[in-house]
Amino acid sequence: MMTGREIENLIKLLSRLPGLGPRSARRAVLQMLKKPETLMIPLADALHATAEVMTTCSNCGNIDVTDPCHICADQNRGTDIICVVEEVQDLWALERGASFKGKYHVLGGTLSPLDGVGPDDLKIDQLVNRVRENAVSEVILATNATVDGQTTAHYITERLIETGVKVTRLAHGVPVGGELDYLDDGTLAAALRSRSSV
Repeated sequence: MMTGREIENLIKLLSRLPGLGPRSARRAVLQMLKKPETLMIPLADALHATAEVMTTCSNCGNIDVTDPCHICADQNRGTDIICVVEEVQDLWALERGASFKGKYHVLGGTLSPLDGVGPDDLKIDQLVNRVRENAVSEVILATNATVDGQTTAHYITERLIETGVKVTRLAHGVPVGGELDYLDDGTLAAALRSRSSV
């Protein structure tokens, strides 16, 4: 132990965050220790204040400070299209793009038999109920292009057949600005399968 127990504990806690290993956490703590009044204390206050008011939206599963969340409460957003995502960070990523103006549904993960995650562990029943109870015309499946994401999308599609709702998937393939020579075989294959008329 190079420092006091409190500092080591802070480093250990920060290193649990995604993208921060022990070395990055140590650098972050050193920076905060240099400026406790402008960095450390405001950060601690913000963490405490957020922890006191954060909640999960009972409608879509987003994390916000109100229930329903700001997206579900927004009267300017369409209610006839639901975009299904795996996790809250996926919802936030789509919101950064500012191109989707409908509602969301956060599953809370993907089906993964190897990890013991089945349909009852995800919010799939809630999605089917939302589609049945509301005038939903389309469900966009925005799960990741992984084996578990594709399996989950296929399962949801099967569950939604009885509702008669239109089910679509996000396109996969060549990214904007991407060069074919740098793309992997799977991405090129997906791009060919998802080709469209011009």
